[in-house]
Amino acid sequence: MTREEFIKILEEKGYPYEIVGNKVIVSHKEDIDLSDLTSLPPGVVFENGEDVDLKSLTSIPPGVEFRNRYDVYLSSLTSLPPGVEFKNGRDVGLTSIVGGWFCFWQGHIPGIGKNRLLNKMISLGLFER
Repeated sequence: MTREEFIKILEEKGYPYEIVGNKVIVSHKEDIDLSDLTSLPPGVVFENGEDVDLKSLTSIPPGVEFRNRYDVYLSSLTSLPPGVEFKNGRDVGLTSIVGGWFCFWQGHIPGIGKNRLLNKMISLGLFER
């Protein structure tokens, strides 16, 4: 998906955004429901007040950041390339990668922040296919 196509979808759905350098920052105060998208352009930052639903996303480019307040739904995603970053407030649903929510995955190490562990694993390329 191109950046222009993504911006058009944001406008159609009424989600506020701003362009800062090469990033498209989505800043809606509530949930972001883009559950029908199968791809995103690079450089998207979600800084919304609640969940981000991208459950049909099958690929994600480096440079996408999640800084939303609650959960991120990525149930159809099969890999996570280095450069994707999670700084969201709650959990990440990675059904096709770890079988459900990352915090309940058997590989999760208790006592280590779940997003910190997930980001480190992504940076090491452990979720690439």
